[in-house]
Amino acid sequence: MANKMRAMRLQATGQPLVLEWIPRPEPGPGEVQLRVLACGVCRTDLHVVDGELDEPSLPLVPGHEIVGIVMSVGEGVRSLHVGSHVGVPWLGWTCGHCDHCVAGRENLCTSARFTGYTLDGGYAEFCVADARYCFPLTGIQTPGDAQAAAPLLCAGLIGYRTWRLAGGDAPGRLGIYGFGAAAHILAQLAVAKGQSVYAFTRQGDTTAQAFARRLGAVWAGGSDETPPEPLDAALLFAPVGELIPIALSHVRPGGAVVSGGIHMSDIPRFPYRLLWQERSVSSVANLTRQDGDEFLPLAARLPIHTETRAYPLEQANQALADLREGRLTGAAVLMP
Repeated sequence: MANKMRAMRLQATGQPLVLEWIPRPEPGPGEVQLRVLACGVCRTDLHVVDGELDEPSLPLVPGHEIVGIVMSVGEGVRSLHVGSHVGVPWLGWTCGHCDHCVAGRENLCTSARFTGYTLDGGYAEFCVADARYCFPLTGIQTPGDAQAAAPLLCAGLIGYRTWRLAGGDAPGRLGIYGFGAAAHILAQLAVAKGQSVYAFTRQGDTTAQAFARRLGAVWAGGSDETPPEPLDAALLFAPVGELIPIALSHVRPGGAVVSGGIHMSDIPRFPYRLLWQERSVSSVANLTRQDGDEFLPLAARLPIHTETRAYPLEQANQALADLREGRLTGAAVLMP
C-alpha cells in the first residue's frame, strides 16, 4: 500500500463521508506534496457536505485547515523545501491576471479554486497544494502544535478579515455573534488590542457564554438579548440571516455589521431605520494571501491559543455532527 493513502471522501452531498484507500497524490508543476499532520473541521465543510455549497468536485476529499510537512516538491517550486511545515487555507489557486487579482483582491477571482471544495483537501493522510498558496509555519514540533495551529488556517484567517473589514482595532465595543471556532480566536485578538468584546451565543448556551467570558468578553448572552451598551461593530459567524437586523439594531450610528460566513440563511425584511444614520452591512468572501502574511505572525506574537478537540481521521463524520449540533467548544481537528 506504499502508493495508497486513507482518505475520508464525499461521494454525494447529504451523505456521510466514506473512508477509502485511494492513490496518494503526486505534486505537479508548482505544487508540493504534504503529509497531513492535522486538519481542522470548519463550518464551511458542513456547508459542502450538506449541499448548501452546491458545486463541489465529487468525489471530494474535504478539509481546508491543513497543517502539513512537505514530502516532495514539483517542478519549479523554489519557495518551499522538503521538511518545511506549512499551512494550507481555503483559497487554493487564483488566475493572477483578472481585474480582481491585479487589484489585490484575489479572494474575488472568478476562476478561483478552493481547497476541500473544488480541490481535494486535508481529510486524508496526504494532499497536494499549490506552493504559492501555502503559508510557512514555525514552531511545529509536536502533533499538539499542529493540532493547535490548524484552526488558524480558516477560522483565524476569516475572523481576522472580518475584523479588518469592520474597522480593525478602531471599534471600542465589538459584538460577536456565534461563539465558535472563529470567534474564540478573534476574541483573543480583540482583547489584546484593547477592545471590549460582547459575545452572543445560541439562546441558553451558558457553556459558550462562560467560555467567552473566560477569553475576556466583558458581556455574554443569548442572541435574543440586548447588550448593555450600543456596539461600534458587530461580526457574524453564525449562518443565521435573522441575526443581521438584530445586530443592526444594536450598533450605534455609523457602526458596521460584517458577516464572515460563506453561506447564510435568507435575511428577512427589516425597516430602513435600522440601516439609517450611515450604518453598513457587508460580507467577507474567502481570504487573501496578504491576510495570512499579516495574521499568522500576529497570532504567534500575541500569542493566540486555540481550544481544540482531536478526532482520528476515521471519525470525521462524528466531528462534523458535533459541529452541526453545537457540541463543541472551540474547534474540532482531525489527526490522520
